[in-house]
Amino acid sequence: MLSIVAGDGGMGRAVASALAGRGMPAMAILGMPDSAEGHSPESFRNAEVLFEFAVGEAVLQNIRAALQGGVRRFVIGTTNWASDRDAVETLLIQNDAAAVASASFSLGVMLFARLVEDAARLFGPFADYDPYLVEWHRRSKADRPSGTALELSRRLIAAHPRKTRVAQPMVHGAPALEELDVSVIRAGASPGMHLVGFDAPGESLEMRLTARDRSAYSSGAITAAEWLLAEPRAPGFHSFDEVVDSIIAKQ
Repeated sequence: MLSIVAGDGGMGRAVASALAGRGMPAMAILGMPDSAEGHSPESFRNAEVLFEFAVGEAVLQNIRAALQGGVRRFVIGTTNWASDRDAVETLLIQNDAAAVASASFSLGVMLFARLVEDAARLFGPFADYDPYLVEWHRRSKADRPSGTALELSRRLIAAHPRKTRVAQPMVHGAPALEELDVSVIRAGASPGMHLVGFDAPGESLEMRLTARDRSAYSSGAITAAEWLLAEPRAPGFHSFDEVVDSIIAKQ
């Protein structure tokens, strides 16, 4: 796999390390560009895959330059770029390129999300069981809630008959019954914890996923790249769920 990693932060370095551990080191790890114009298309020449783990405001710029440099397969794990998503998708389709984009490339997170959906359907009809979500990451993590927490919230609300939106932070007052309360902790060095619970007067049920390091995320990102390269994929975006489904189907 001839690949380039955009983003020299913790996740980008983890992907680069995982690639090297599999005997296919990245051709380059790109940090922040030296100019406002971004990276030159020449920076991406000969790469089959771009692993995009930079910052949100750089995604559109990086994808455009990489497409001009000949890249046609992308794994996008950067967060906070939703405002540019339509523009990126247009570029992908125009250039017959495909991308797997996800807030998380952890297989555990994806399966956990499906358990959350199932739990929301099971507990939803019972008004006494009130769902909630808690996520905890290191103090330095900028986005809050995390992309994973947002995705878990989206799936829970979609599956639950009584929750329609996430509660907004407020100084006074309790969330409305139709709101899902999401608590965010930014402290210490935690690599990531997500907890979904259902609380009733007489009992509580909690499901928790705790990351020990970034290895699960980097491994999943490489699996997504291998999926893209395994056979022709339709131009545009693909979800990591599609990759997970293909793994399950082979078992």
